Amino acid sequence: MVNDGRDQPVEGRFDGAEHRFPVRVYFEDTDLSGVVYHANYLRFMERARSDMLRVAGIDQRAAMEAGEGAYAVARMNIRYLAPARLDDALLVASKLLKVHAAHVVVHQAVRRGEVILAEAEVVAAWVAPEGGPKRQPAEWTRRFKELMLGEPQA
Repeated sequence: MVNDGRDQPVEGRFDGAEHRFPVRVYFEDTDLSGVVYHANYLRFMERARSDMLRVAGIDQRAAMEAGEGAYAVARMNIRYLAPARLDDALLVASKLLKVHAAHVVVHQAVRRGEVILAEAEVVAAWVAPEGGPKRQPAEWTRRFKELMLGEPQA
């Protein structure tokens, strides 16, 4: 039997400072007009941000289970530029723009080939389990700064 890759987990990778995450458009992602429903771009971007952290060696789950906190989107500015359609192969490109004590700013673009379909600037805040802002782990801040410079993974 030939392994066509369907049983393999979807993973992104870094190319310099940019994280690239592949996405395939399925029927469930589209609306009645046959294009990707606008809210699904948010899902694609969320998956890409989570994958970016995982690939960078940041263990969000362990931090949550230890009661340290979690990331929450505090602000997002999104522009929709062109539609994606059923079975399109997309790429979500994510790049850290700024790192602060309690939040990061990420630029994300959903592309089909060289065409940008949607792009967003996302502010992800580190929050305590009680919900208030909190300094993110110092080693994560250091790692983010390395990634902004395009340094290779640890």
